Amino acid sequence: MSDAQNTVVSQEKFDEMIHELEHLKTVRRTEIAKNLEYARSLGDLSENAEYQEARDLQAAAEERIKKLEELVKYTKIITDGKKKNEVSFGSKVSIRKEGSADVHEYIIVGSEEADMRVKKLSHLSPLGAALMGKKKGDVFAFSTPNGKQTYTIEKVA
Repeated sequence: MSDAQNTVVSQEKFDEMIHELEHLKTVRRTEIAKNLEYARSLGDLSENAEYQEARDLQAAAEERIKKLEELVKYTKIITDGKKKNEVSFGSKVSIRKEGSADVHEYIIVGSEEADMRVKKLSHLSPLGAALMGKKKGDVFAFSTPNGKQTYTIEKVA
């Protein structure tokens, strides 16, 4: 069973993956082919840095295409996974660490969408997994490299 078969994403992320896949297959492949053709025209391929770079770019693009094709084929789209007042896929949850006044807000997403820079937390991460199924007011703990952390759920939307 591949990792893609366990992947869940929002419709928005799925559409982004489709768009990226089409871009790679059409525009990017054409750009790389032109770069390869130009690099070949420079002569000796054994010491041709442009050719080697174009081959590396081609390999990276083909690997990404392969991964996206598998994701698109097997990924499950969650359209409305939110359960009322319970942390689930798509929930916006506010939590407060024990002993702190600071409240942190996250959106629970699939692993392909996770991006801590914009507070999108994977449902498979230690914190995300610990949050799943909890409700406002619940106190929960999970293990981190710095030890066990205890939090309270302030809000679920």
